[in-house]
Amino acid sequence: MNRWTAALIGIVGVAAALAAGHLVAGLVGPSASPFLAVGNTAIDFTPSAVKDFAVRAFGTSDKLVLLLGMAVVLVVLAAVAGLLSRRSPTPGTVLAVVIGLLGVVAVLYRPDLGQLGVLAPIASLAAGVAVFRWLHGKASETSTVEGRRTFLIASGATVVGTGLVGLTGQLIGGRVDVEASRRAVGDLTPSAPAPAIPADADFAAEGTPTFITPNEDFYRIDTALSVPRVRAEDWVLRVHGMVDRELTLRYDDLRRRDLVERAVTLVCVSNEVGGPYISTANFVGVPLRDVLLEAGVHLDADQLFSTSVDGWTAGTPTAVVLEPDRGALIALGMNGEPLPVEHGFPARLVVPGLYGYVSATKWVVDLELTTFADRQAYWLERRWAREAPVKVMSRIDSPRRQSKVSGRVVATGVAWAQPTGVARVEVRVDNGPWRTAALSADVSDSTWRMWRVELDLPRGGHTIESRATDKAGATQPQARLDPLPDGATGWHSVFFTVE
Repeated sequence: MNRWTAALIGIVGVAAALAAGHLVAGLVGPSASPFLAVGNTAIDFTPSAVKDFAVRAFGTSDKLVLLLGMAVVLVVLAAVAGLLSRRSPTPGTVLAVVIGLLGVVAVLYRPDLGQLGVLAPIASLAAGVAVFRWLHGKASETSTVEGRRTFLIASGATVVGTGLVGLTGQLIGGRVDVEASRRAVGDLTPSAPAPAIPADADFAAEGTPTFITPNEDFYRIDTALSVPRVRAEDWVLRVHGMVDRELTLRYDDLRRRDLVERAVTLVCVSNEVGGPYISTANFVGVPLRDVLLEAGVHLDADQLFSTSVDGWTAGTPTAVVLEPDRGALIALGMNGEPLPVEHGFPARLVVPGLYGYVSATKWVVDLELTTFADRQAYWLERRWAREAPVKVMSRIDSPRRQSKVSGRVVATGVAWAQPTGVARVEVRVDNGPWRTAALSADVSDSTWRMWRVELDLPRGGHTIESRATDKAGATQPQARLDPLPDGATGWHSVFFTVE
């Protein structure tokens, strides 16, 4: 058997294994697919510093990079196993068994999969072993023209069959028509709409974002390799734990309540100084405080432990979500429509003033009142901070880094300090004196605020810096700190050239 044939057999065997697992996963749960299950488990065991690097380096493409990396590793391993199996099918068989067992372990580890989930990696194991040994046997008979023809037909048919099996699994796994469920929701009309956004709430014409971020541009950072697909009519929220009465709420139960609309700025703890992971939307939903008071929270319950349908967890200080003026929501809508699937449909949490990893659980299905001593959420287990209030911060949006500007310079940017609010933004150039920038309309203490300043500068290179001060008098610190464990700090600076 030549090297190319041996490597091909290994690759086709692994592909067949993954396709079979994907097909069965379509029946028992899409996340049971061995490829996805191993990927999700790899994310869970990746050190926080590595995850933070992945977000910085690849942004919202971090999951795609992970999947592509896994695919490359599998192809290389499969080819090597095939090459080692030129005389005997044993090495390739061992690889197929190992991949199958890794899938079994990964599925059993996942909190969102039941016992039937192991059927997918078991099918993967069986298919991988069977296809590899079958093709290996066919390849050993290629000493004649007829034998080579038989092998080519067998391998070609296997490749086509593998593609059809994988595609069928994808179609079956996507049979839950979430978009139809979203459309059926219709309008979510709040009884208490948010105030209209004034025209001077941003300086978008001069380089800042628009005050309200369109849904398609709203940042997305989460651990889900595949977006959970839950229909509104199937969704159930359980409120339990240290409460006087347990609540079971369906989508229609929440929708029949008085809905409120609030403009809220969300920011990811992984946002570097000057980073892009911050957005603002008008969220529509039910006040979280009202639901918790209805359940009757015990005085010693200091943590609201929320769980997503895919098993991800967050721990929010109970005292924060019970603040009368905090404005925490069980959100159902976003910018005039039901939540987009990737942003948590049917429902998510929105708690102003806290970084998302402790406050913004998407696809939420469980709220447990407990204590921080008794339960540790996903990121707390990975040594991120328990308390995660958003830090006062500002960012320069124009001029851009390394850009060239002609004539008078208009510098613009955004600042945020939820839920205290932004009182002042200052700018300096080339370590000169600080100048107070003009601020946009003050929409809400729970949202960002835009700033602008006009500068007369000589030709040449210049460095501009910004710092914000909140309404409590706290000023953005100069010292640069990484996001881990409770959010980045530092003054944002941009170098540009005046022509």
